[in-house]
Amino acid sequence: MLENHSLANELPEYKDAIHTLKISNAHFAKLFDEYHSVDKEIHRIEQGAEATSDDYLEGLKRKRLHNKDALYAMLQQA
Repeated sequence: MLENHSLANELPEYKDAIHTLKISNAHFAKLFDEYHSVDKEIHRIEQGAEATSDDYLEGLKRKRLHNKDALYAMLQQA
């Protein structure tokens, strides 16, 4: 079973703040969209729908983590 890494699932205590920042902060919204786009690509690869190298997959996971850290920092400041 693959894990659900959606931001709302990862940070449920910030659900309302996520919604507010998506609407009011263009930078947050861009990072949010990028986070979920990368997460979906990782999910497709892990399901076997897309073939790629391990290095590429690890790079995507690092990018997802970096985006999550940036989003989390913004949420803490909100």
